[in-house]
Amino acid sequence: MDQDQALAERELLLSIERDGLSPESISLFQDLILLFYRSSGRDLPWRRTTDPYHILVSEIMLQQTQVDRVIPKYDEFLGAFPTIDALADAGPSQILPVWKGLGYNRRALSLQKTAMTIRDEYSSNVPADPGILATFPGIGDATAAAICAYAFNMPVVYVETNIRRIILHYFFRHMDGVKDVDIIPYISATLYTGSPRDWYNALMDYGSHLKLRLADPNRRSAHYSRQSRFAGSDREMRGKILSHLMNQEEITADAMASFIGSDRRRVQKICADLCREGFLREEGGSYSIEK
Repeated sequence: MDQDQALAERELLLSIERDGLSPESISLFQDLILLFYRSSGRDLPWRRTTDPYHILVSEIMLQQTQVDRVIPKYDEFLGAFPTIDALADAGPSQILPVWKGLGYNRRALSLQKTAMTIRDEYSSNVPADPGILATFPGIGDATAAAICAYAFNMPVVYVETNIRRIILHYFFRHMDGVKDVDIIPYISATLYTGSPRDWYNALMDYGSHLKLRLADPNRRSAHYSRQSRFAGSDREMRGKILSHLMNQEEITADAMASFIGSDRRRVQKICADLCREGFLREEGGSYSIEK
């Protein structure tokens, strides 16, 4: 944070301490966020486009994966599936190898199902309606709103981890167990309607910056929880099974258990779950990636 930003932050904190959420503090808050964005905003590939399909892909990828890991996969994915129709026509055996490295593979299948819905029901045009988008597989209220902000420059209001971090830090400085329902009015009141797209990009960057500067304010959220241990989890096992099958036509549960070093019953249960979810198919006791 440079000298100008430090001064702007001090003025903002004094205003909030004196008057709370006031017209003055809202103006100072917007000034601080946009000042930081002008000097330190990130150049990310999905910020160079307003193509709704490209924004949809980026928002699904960013749901549970860090930006640095998403950047190369975003370009690779759009190279493989450049349009809604191309993705809608693809199957798991084509999509999963491209998605590999992002984790949470359910997102890949949800994205493909969403593409099918958009192709079949909306003439391959991503609807500019957060209420409709939120009904699609793998898209909740926050992701739907983000798509509308970035693709359509709509002045939507939503809670995301970086946004929550900023609001807690400045407007709930000495409070614990803060609920998102209490935060939303602050997000709404401080929204810079001149360009919602730029505003939310600015919030993302400032929230990431705050995480590096101080103990994460999100720990004071009522919704904060630590991520469960990955090593030895079913999620890790699922990834190993899918990764192995991407390089092999088919395999039995016994052979898979031997390869990944787990017991047969656990592997068979996870394979059965993957079959139900549309990742795998089982035939004659052997499993393979669904085509």
